[in-house]
Amino acid sequence: MRQRVNTIVSAGCGATGREATGCGAIGMTPGTLADRLQPADPDAELMLQVRDGDEDSFRALLEKHRNPVVHFVDRMTQNPAISEELAQEVFLRVYRSRGTYEPTARFTTWLFRIATHVTLNWLRDRKKERGHVRLDDDGDGENRPREVADRTMSTEQQMLREVRMQEIRAAIALLPDKQRAAVLMHKYEEMEYSQIALTLGCSESAVKSLLFRAYETLRARLAHMESGHAGRDHAAREQMAREKMAREKMAREKIMKGATL
Repeated sequence: MRQRVNTIVSAGCGATGREATGCGAIGMTPGTLADRLQPADPDAELMLQVRDGDEDSFRALLEKHRNPVVHFVDRMTQNPAISEELAQEVFLRVYRSRGTYEPTARFTTWLFRIATHVTLNWLRDRKKERGHVRLDDDGDGENRPREVADRTMSTEQQMLREVRMQEIRAAIALLPDKQRAAVLMHKYEEMEYSQIALTLGCSESAVKSLLFRAYETLRARLAHMESGHAGRDHAAREQMAREKMAREKMAREKIMKGATL
């Protein structure tokens, strides 16, 4: 990805659009006056250096923001195989837009606006091709970003936590595209309402409405995690106890077999 991005030398820019009062089409429009008055943004300063032809500054931005963009795209698409490709497209657009870049909003707001635009376009195209967005089964979680293990938790607690996290990810994946994008930016990227509004091309009140509907839906879908918490934990403990007994039985049989030889 880095090699391909670093070989792009042609200047250009992505799609543009006007701010909407509701969450409409995603473009790359400048930020509001409030954003212009924000304190100096080191990333925006780096991007200005990229605009002036400093390739090292672009590499610094790529190194810093690549993983957050990949994870955002992965959570949006639920498709690890496509996440790297779409993230690459995001940074190609950033590089091609360098000649027209102006720091009218925080760099991360501008970056996630592009990432959201690219991802929503991919999701729309996928819906057209297949009639619906296929949500890939997490399976055993292979190739997905892992949650950092809490070493203060027991193995049993870590397993239960992973099950709950998978349920939460699955519930978020079922949200409508823009609700899902708003939740991911609000919850995972810790972006403010104003930043999300700029990213989605809508008003702050529209963002709050999106988040309210999304969190209401999630609460309803995940209610069983509270009501059935004790029952699931008990079932999980029983399952792990059975697996432990099976392993111990196999070990004993192996020892007995070795003793008779």
